[in-house]
Amino acid sequence: MSFDYQPVLKGKLVELRPLRAEDYDDLYAVAADPLIWEQHPVKNRHEERAFQVFFREALASGGALIAIDANTQQVIGSSRFHGYDKERSEVEVGWTFLARSQWGGSYNGEMKRLMLRHAFRFVSRVIFLVTPENIRSQRAVEKIGAIRVGSRPDAGGRDSYLYQITAATFAQRDDQLEIRFIPAREESLARINDLILRSKSYWN
Repeated sequence: MSFDYQPVLKGKLVELRPLRAEDYDDLYAVAADPLIWEQHPVKNRHEERAFQVFFREALASGGALIAIDANTQQVIGSSRFHGYDKERSEVEVGWTFLARSQWGGSYNGEMKRLMLRHAFRFVSRVIFLVTPENIRSQRAVEKIGAIRVGSRPDAGGRDSYLYQITAATFAQRDDQLEIRFIPAREESLARINDLILRSKSYWN
C-alpha cells in the first residue's frame, strides 16, 4: 500500500487538507509575520519573494497540507509529509508553521496527532529533522513525544537533529490522552448531576 501524502484530516480544533494554488494569499497572510521564522534557518521567509519559493516547493512536493481553524475556517498554517521510505518504514513530518495566535496551546498538538494517526496506517516510525538553532521546534516535537536519536541532513542539506516517534510509543501516548480525558469528562458530568440533585432538594 503506497503512502497517502495528502489526506483530509479533521479534529476538534484543526482541519487539514491538501494545499492548493488558490491558498497562496491566505497562507502568506500568516507567513508574513517575521517572528514565526525567527529561529528558522530561512529567516526571511516572511518576505514575499522568499515565501513564493517556499509555496512553489510545497505545491510541487505533493505532500503539503494547509491547516484551518475548525471553528473560524481561517487558514492558520501548514505542514507536510515527505520522504516516505518503504524499506525503513518511515516518513518525515516537517515544514510546519502556525500563526502565533495558535502558539502555546493545543493546535499544534492536535495537528501533529492527526498527522501521526494517519502516518501510522502506513509506517512504523515518523521522523522530524530540526536544525540545532531552532530550539522552539525542538521543544515542540519533544512535547508531542518525539525523541532525539541522532543527526541527519534535512532536504536542504542542512545538518539537523533527527527525532522520531514510533507507532508503539504513539499508540501508548494516544491511549493515555484518551484515558485522561474520559474520567475528567465523567467527573464533570457527576458534578453537574450532583448540583441538579441539590437544587431539587433545596426547592422541594
